[in-house]
Amino acid sequence: MIYIDTSSLLKLVVTDEHSAAVEEATLKEPIVVVSSLTDLEVYVQLRGLSRSGKMKPRLMRGAEKDLVQILGSRPFTSRKLNATIFFNALQQHKKSNTHCRSLDRLHLAAMEEMGVRRLMTHDVRQSEAAQELGYEVVMPGVE
Repeated sequence: MIYIDTSSLLKLVVTDEHSAAVEEATLKEPIVVVSSLTDLEVYVQLRGLSRSGKMKPRLMRGAEKDLVQILGSRPFTSRKLNATIFFNALQQHKKSNTHCRSLDRLHLAAMEEMGVRRLMTHDVRQSEAAQELGYEVVMPGVE
């Protein structure tokens, strides 16, 4: 089982140099956990790309449809988060020597609450914080 964060999930709906590697890596996993935070963040990123002119609205809507299809297929499973992740993220932050952004810290707290010990990400700071917590980090196409 592996938790996929926004930086990796987004590569499945917006093609870049690591997209094929992410697709291949997810298909090898028995379960890919997508939290409600990741789901929200991907939709926000897609709209941001559209509003900034980096993605046409038609392509954004297509990416959103692709995301729904991906999340409804195996090996993906969606999980809702509890409000306790905020407290857990704060506790992780206070104990940590590694800085990462608030949303990244929330992803790590979500992993802790769900008992997931592996993270797929393309965010270097988040990967460092995850490793400090003892999580295994997978960065398809980068490793």
